[in-house]
Amino acid sequence: MSVLNRVAGAPVVERLRLKKSVDRALYEATKTGFRTAGAATRSFTAARRLGAPARPPAVADSGVFDLTPTDEQQMIVETVGEFAAERLRPAAASADDKCAPPEELLSTAAELGVTLLGVPEELGGVATERSTVTNVLVAEALATGDMGLALACLAPAAVSNALVQWGNEEQQATYLPAFTGDNVPAAALAIQEPVALFDPFSLRTKAYRTAGGFRLTGVKSLVPRAAAAELFVVAADVDGRGPALFVVESSSVAIESEPAMGLRGAGTGRVVLDQVNVPASALLDADYAECVRLARLGWCALAVGTGQAVLDYVIPYVNERVAFGEPVSHRQGVAFKVADIGTELDGMRLVTYRAAARAAAGLPNAREVALARKLCTDKGMQIGSDGVQLLGGHGFVKEHPVERWYRDLRAVGVMEGAVLV
Repeated sequence: MSVLNRVAGAPVVERLRLKKSVDRALYEATKTGFRTAGAATRSFTAARRLGAPARPPAVADSGVFDLTPTDEQQMIVETVGEFAAERLRPAAASADDKCAPPEELLSTAAELGVTLLGVPEELGGVATERSTVTNVLVAEALATGDMGLALACLAPAAVSNALVQWGNEEQQATYLPAFTGDNVPAAALAIQEPVALFDPFSLRTKAYRTAGGFRLTGVKSLVPRAAAAELFVVAADVDGRGPALFVVESSSVAIESEPAMGLRGAGTGRVVLDQVNVPASALLDADYAECVRLARLGWCALAVGTGQAVLDYVIPYVNERVAFGEPVSHRQGVAFKVADIGTELDGMRLVTYRAAARAAAGLPNAREVALARKLCTDKGMQIGSDGVQLLGGHGFVKEHPVERWYRDLRAVGVMEGAVLV
């Protein structure tokens, strides 16, 4: 109920009910190859000391297999869905062209409390238990508007969720208050590297031990809002330990723009770590394999939301598009393809929800996440392709959003990190 009170009382909720035109983007995309220093970062200092790290407890096992959202979750999803439909989708084409998300939309998403959902109440958030399922539902709802902009909105929550799950009392006290205030910092979870057939468990970014901590060297790619980010959680291989996560402030890194085939609205870029020194306290006590699984689960949720957007768009299109004197939906080849999208989409949603429910309950979930990722990767790309095909020539032009959704859905099988549920 705490999160509902915050959402209901936010001024943005009233504004979302007004059909307004989207404000112009406040900045233009950087040009390919341009390198700059990391964003000027705020001073992250602990305002108070914690006796121990705060972790939300696992969801209680009811003994009933039920994936129906609670009333509270449904209300959150409806509010986020309105935001996605009325603000994200109209802004998506412009953001895709400029390779940058509008700052006002990101501020509005922060007002909705996206970063608060996983933070325990004692740290200023609203979580009373693990929020994996709620985070999946929110990611799905945002992606029905646009996957790229959804990724930009969710990127800071990936960092706050990582700090909640694996940060110690000092790390939580230093960084989490910024994510529960009015001015949420741009932040990102950086795992992906510019390597063909990238394996998140075989990292080229290295962390070498020094007298005072670690020295990080490597490059991270496709990092959302890289140029604006003030804080990163970076995956690096530690000699003798294997993959680990480090908190890195942006003032110590360099940024290169990296516009991609899809997710262009997220303002993706490369984070270059050239002999970056971090203290020993920057190391998170993380279960890296769990981090990778929860990130992949987030991408499954984004695939489900975008797939739903495709289905919702093609049904009225094929019913209204007339050829040879009748709607094209009267043709079996068209009708069966639409039915296939609906069938596969329900399968994707169910396996994703099941994996999320097991993660929220603290149960083993490696198999369930693997199945969800496989299904959402394969069927998500197929849904995007079928959506383009059902629109015929219109599927190939930017007048209709399906071509953008097709490009975005191809990222699901490629991306690692960036989101964390």
